[in-house]
Amino acid sequence: MCWEKQSPLVDLTDAWVDIFPDGVALLSRRDPKQGGTNVLKEFKEFIAKGNVMDLAVGVIIGGAFGLIVKSLTDDIIMPIVGAIFGGFDFSDFFIPLSDSVTASTLEAAREQGAVLAYGNFITIALNFLILAWIIFLMVKGVNNMRRKEEETKAAEPAPPPADVQLLTEIRDLLKK
Repeated sequence: MCWEKQSPLVDLTDAWVDIFPDGVALLSRRDPKQGGTNVLKEFKEFIAKGNVMDLAVGVIIGGAFGLIVKSLTDDIIMPIVGAIFGGFDFSDFFIPLSDSVTASTLEAAREQGAVLAYGNFITIALNFLILAWIIFLMVKGVNNMRRKEEETKAAEPAPPPADVQLLTEIRDLLKK
């Protein structure tokens, strides 16, 4: 491992470059004599924070939830809507924008030329509405749970502090 002062082309005060045998360079803001890389330390602290992990979990669950909604729309709702409206599928509705487009399915038509795929847009808009409705119901449920918790907390009076309890006991003893 070799330590070199950063090139003057990039003006970073107290910046050091760690050059490894395989040619990889790592920029850090530390004196090599002190040990420990501040950039890596800061990165570890950033990743270890709960917010970053919560965000990562949310993104992963959101992606999986999107696939569930897509399947619900494509495999359950759209076939029912298609059966009600005469057995057609919205996703294959398109307007050819070129005379060379003669196909009857959207995939084949896209290979032949430009098309205005309004049926696909209807399907995606319906996916969005279903997703928005499900998220609304989830938020509504969470808000109802929070409201019930607040009501139970408000219904149960907090016990008085220890000094007030002691004074109440003394008062009750003096009454006797």
